[in-house]
Amino acid sequence: MIDLYTWTTPNGRKVSIALEEFGLDYHVRPVNILKNEQFDPEFLKISPNNKIPAIIDRASNRAMMESGAILLYLAETHGRFQGDDRWQTLEWLMLQMGGVGPMLGQAHHFLRFNAGKAPYAEQRYAAEAKRLYAVLDKRLADRDYLSGAYSIADMATWPWISRYEWQ
Repeated sequence: MIDLYTWTTPNGRKVSIALEEFGLDYHVRPVNILKNEQFDPEFLKISPNNKIPAIIDRASNRAMMESGAILLYLAETHGRFQGDDRWQTLEWLMLQMGGVGPMLGQAHHFLRFNAGKAPYAEQRYAAEAKRLYAVLDKRLADRDYLSGAYSIADMATWPWISRYEWQ
């Protein structure tokens, strides 16, 4: 059994998708970031960075934070969803972790919640979002999945690109 500490954000959805795809038993423990529950002392014991998602794998008694680390842990522990080429999977997972997620998150923030207040930031993040979508479009032009077979890279990327209309 895995305890999943999460909220309804793209990062939170990554691990939810993975747990479903792996067919693992898990219990959702909501962490309402709108009420600052990510700062609760008990949650900080699991995720010292005060970010969701985080898990506790009761089988190994392992607590983990950071969605990318959790996805890697699940893939390696269960031997699935590593794509046709492990290194390509890691490459595309890291693009999501270091590019797609942070840049689309900033684009969403400046274009939706701060519209008109920071024109330079709006232009910068909108342009970077457009560039990243072009990278993904090119990669997926002749294949169904980022690293050949369905993988944790796809699970990580989907929650962000499925919200394209937010940018």
